[in-house]
Amino acid sequence: MSKNIMYYQNGENIIKAGQLEHRMYIILEGRVSIILQSGDEQFVVATMEKGDFFGEISLFTDHPRSATVRSLGDVKLAYIDNVTQLKAFLIKNPAFAAKMVQILAQRLAKTDEILVGKISEIKRLKQTQAI
Repeated sequence: MSKNIMYYQNGENIIKAGQLEHRMYIILEGRVSIILQSGDEQFVVATMEKGDFFGEISLFTDHPRSATVRSLGDVKLAYIDNVTQLKAFLIKNPAFAAKMVQILAQRLAKTDEILVGKISEIKRLKQTQAI
């Protein structure tokens, strides 16, 4: 993995929403912001730091990137380009594998929470319109 290292300076885009690529990143040094865009507005939805990872969904799907990821200061990243590399990395790093499962479960739970909230909001709107 030591050859799969990239460096970014403050404010550089690591990932740009809409790109189609298959690469996951692990933060070795520094911090990044995860940014969603709606029209002309940008929203920072997360800040990640050393030990965190992002972009893992792209290893498994052919969907374009949904968010922009921007460096906050100098950043050093390791990257993984395919599922085979990911499997090999997780076998060699079981502690990271356990952390990854935990974080993915937390992200899924948060997504479920948002989805349930949106469904409730739609139901309320429909009830309001029926009155």
